[in-house]
Amino acid sequence: MTTIEDAYDFIQEVGICAIFSDKVPGVRSFWDAVDLPDRSGGRTKWGARTEAVWQWKIELPTLYPDDVYYGKIKGGHAALMSMRYLKEIHHPRNARPVSACKPLAQQVFEIVRLSPGTTAEVRREAMERFGCTKSRFETALKELQVSMNIVRLNEPDLANDTWVPFDEVYGELDLVGGDNSNV
Repeated sequence: MTTIEDAYDFIQEVGICAIFSDKVPGVRSFWDAVDLPDRSGGRTKWGARTEAVWQWKIELPTLYPDDVYYGKIKGGHAALMSMRYLKEIHHPRNARPVSACKPLAQQVFEIVRLSPGTTAEVRREAMERFGCTKSRFETALKELQVSMNIVRLNEPDLANDTWVPFDEVYGELDLVGGDNSNV
């Protein structure tokens, strides 16, 4: 694939793809599917392929919010998936209530629930309030994404990842399984 439209079609065809990893059993790699030069052809030293993957992982769910979902999957891998896959397969298998998460993840969820913010803002508050390290915070944030309790807000003008409760963005979808409202 060489265009964002190709990327959209790829996601709809495969259902789910890990963005950078090819190490997730049964899940295709978005990176491997992009057919652009690695070290040339782009606007930066990173090359056209890296630029496209990085840009498309943000743009696809923003441009197609009813068709493309971005989140973390088991193992903490970033992934894109079709909404059909999210509704029918991924959410029922992987959603867990926040009460089933580790204590720090529950505390971080409360910060996001009360005041959605960027990673840096939420991390700063969590570190101040709970005395956690950056590493422990990152682990808690990843757990909340994998369990589908928080999600990145897909707004076109946001420069940084901004976290909100999953249900604020996807609460109206006809999802099966996982009740994310139990704190």
